[in-house]
Amino acid sequence: MSQIDKNRKSFVKLIWVLSIAIPVVVAVLLFAPEKIEGAGDWVYILPHLNATFNSITAIVLLLGLYFIKRKNIVAHKSMMSIAFTLGSLFLVSYVIYHSTADSTVYGDVNGNGVLDEAEKTGGVMWLRGIYMGFLLPHIILAAVVVPFVLFAFYYALTNKIEKHKKVVKWTFPIWLFVSITGVIVYFMISPYYLN
Repeated sequence: MSQIDKNRKSFVKLIWVLSIAIPVVVAVLLFAPEKIEGAGDWVYILPHLNATFNSITAIVLLLGLYFIKRKNIVAHKSMMSIAFTLGSLFLVSYVIYHSTADSTVYGDVNGNGVLDEAEKTGGVMWLRGIYMGFLLPHIILAAVVVPFVLFAFYYALTNKIEKHKKVVKWTFPIWLFVSITGVIVYFMISPYYLN
């Protein structure tokens, strides 16, 4: 087996390891009974930062599509590199936030982490269904898109353009959906952030 084939296999293995490890780590952090203490109040800025990352990512993805449709490969690569960097920064920020801060509950007006009877019968509960309708596919597709994004970048970097085109057929709409719904979810839940 040539060194190139060994490197290719190593990268493919790494992509699959990351594709499994990232959602598992995020799930563990979300459902961990204890949060890491001592981070300080600065972590409460991270959801706002994450919404900014998602907003810019959506714009950059659309610009990347625009540039590739006009055969401007250099600009397309730049936009996709920015989107990948923003996605990576989002992931780091998201992990830090969810490992150190309790999750915010939609409709939890008093901020105690539990929906009491008054909050459940309040006028915003019908909005909670809409919120969950955005949140659940956002979470599921955010996990699903990881290997697609990694393979899309791998194929682009290794100049396997036909494979790149095949994988981005699925990657682009999922990634764009995840970015946009991330912003929608943020705006819907942001009134319930206490800090």
